[in-house]
Amino acid sequence: MIVLEALRRGGANLAHRRGDAGLAVVQGDAAEPWGAALAAARRGALAGPVAAVIHLAAQIDVQRSLADPALDARENLVATLQAIDFASAEGARLVFASSAAVYGATDAAPTREESAQWPRSPYGIHKLAAEMHVRVAAQLRGLSAICLRFFNVYGPRQDPQSPYAGVIARFLRRALAGEALEIYGDGEQTRDFVYIDDVVSGVVAACERGPRDGSALNLGSGREHSVRELAERVLLATRSEVAVRRLPERRGELRRSRAEIQRAWEALSYAPRVGLDAGLARTVGWMLGAARTEGEGAR
Repeated sequence: MIVLEALRRGGANLAHRRGDAGLAVVQGDAAEPWGAALAAARRGALAGPVAAVIHLAAQIDVQRSLADPALDARENLVATLQAIDFASAEGARLVFASSAAVYGATDAAPTREESAQWPRSPYGIHKLAAEMHVRVAAQLRGLSAICLRFFNVYGPRQDPQSPYAGVIARFLRRALAGEALEIYGDGEQTRDFVYIDDVVSGVVAACERGPRDGSALNLGSGREHSVRELAERVLLATRSEVAVRRLPERRGELRRSRAEIQRAWEALSYAPRVGLDAGLARTVGWMLGAARTEGEGAR
């Protein structure tokens, strides 16, 4: 396996795998042609044909996309065009990580793949445009491809300090640090929180089966939880008694989100297995372990 990674955040998620046989990590820019960057790594045990390209590279901060739409277009749309070119040249299958952000303003719950698509940000617009390019490449260039629309993914190795971190990572970090949890509005807005292991199972399955024409499938848990309920579960998972602070409602925030995952089940045998409480417990365990390791390293 070859990983093309910008390493903008230090590549910490790959640190525990460095030195693994059959793995090469190449630093590069996904918005530039991939061939030259990957050529040096494709030697020895890694030589030979490429079976699948899993395109996860993205700029994922919605607020940053609003502030700099051109940068977002480069890192989300142009990078996808490079992935399409590389997969097409290699005769490989392309698995593209899209986002539930393509649905935007729809409050349909459950959200089906054919639900209205009105993105609310350049991030969602560029993800949707990238999907369209994938489908056109499948039609005109014979590319075998599938788009996977991720919902609210969480779990170990998600940096809670990052401005890109989701609400679960932020809540857990604050609860463990003894800081109040912050909820915008009444907290009754819902989200589909899906554990990373379940998403990985869907991605791996998509490398081998599922639509070949660039069609999109939802990858979520198929359940919805309110942010208020999430805060309560985080306090239980962390054994914390910090306060829950209410902040003004954010304008334009989606009220409900839940993925319809029947098509993913039919095409990929995708069946999420990790419930929210179990996922929170696993994530807390990793965060505490990471904190201990960091503390020992500082001594």
